[in-house]
Amino acid sequence: MKSKCSLKLIAFLFCSCMASALFGQTSTPTYSNEFLSIGIGGRAFAMGNATAASQNNVEAVYWNPANLVDLSTKFDVSAMHAEYFGGLSAYDYIGFAMKINHESAIGLSFIRYGVDDIPNTLELIDQDGNIRYDLVTTFSAADYAFLFSYSRKTKIEGLSLGGNVKLIYRHTGDFATAYGFGFDIAGSFKTDKWRFGAVLRDATSTFNAWVFNTDDLEEVFELTGNDIPTNSTELTLPRLILAVSRDFPISKQFSLLAELDTDITFDGQRNVLIQGDPMSIDPHLGLEASFKKLIFLRAGISNLQEETDFDESKNWTFQPNLGLGIYYKNFRLDYALTDIGDQSIAKYSNVFSLSYAFE
Repeated sequence: MKSKCSLKLIAFLFCSCMASALFGQTSTPTYSNEFLSIGIGGRAFAMGNATAASQNNVEAVYWNPANLVDLSTKFDVSAMHAEYFGGLSAYDYIGFAMKINHESAIGLSFIRYGVDDIPNTLELIDQDGNIRYDLVTTFSAADYAFLFSYSRKTKIEGLSLGGNVKLIYRHTGDFATAYGFGFDIAGSFKTDKWRFGAVLRDATSTFNAWVFNTDDLEEVFELTGNDIPTNSTELTLPRLILAVSRDFPISKQFSLLAELDTDITFDGQRNVLIQGDPMSIDPHLGLEASFKKLIFLRAGISNLQEETDFDESKNWTFQPNLGLGIYYKNFRLDYALTDIGDQSIAKYSNVFSLSYAFE
């Protein structure tokens, strides 16, 4: 129990140090609101997050809202729960989509990523120098996002457009709070076997306005020589996702789908396959084999990175992903076995998502 609390405290202190290093009066850090880049749904995780072209159910709210008009039923709901770092952090999602008519659809979704029960040891030692475990409390460091989506078909056959309005709330106990706002715009074009998708996330840059409550922290910051953080605004620069997928019918019972997505960022050089300043390109590939549209086997490759070892040698790493899907009547159960970053010895995460479509 003490070991788990210590790990949570270390994680919180690390995040606090990173936050104080990043936040200025107005800043555009390379990594901002990254909890919104994790993804949702067991299908997407299993396919290496290569689903922006082919995802056409309620989870399209996140991956490509332009695909919402392709809902097969009037209503569609889904939920997901995942845990990372050996259960230290929890990642949850719930979504709802509704087809207004043949030409348009709307969707709502909620995302939370957080570390809970972090020990607050500011009052561990009282004024007399006594250790008081009874004064130790706990708090949470969590990020929340609410997405409101709309999708509509155009007069061009096969072309649909959509977008998201994003509301963001982030907090670290009573010490810091942020409110954010942003937009995503998306497009989708489909033919008989091909599907193309384009999503511009944070199209106008998403901002977070941070407010710090340092009343209880000033003494600690002064003793440790740290700068006391001030209220600030953090910007998240746009990210462009281009995707293409194709169906390969094998027989009446078997079929194969392949998709390639590329994440193009404009916030500085990143450690991805194609590195540049300010533009970097991160491709990821997903495959999905289906039997009677009932059982689905999935695999994906993502996070291609070049790493430097202790002896200065360089090697390429990648993140493998595997998964299974079972669709029965209106229920969909998706499972993914995925790592956080690469094929290292780090603990893999088991991700489950459940969906239900109805009229």
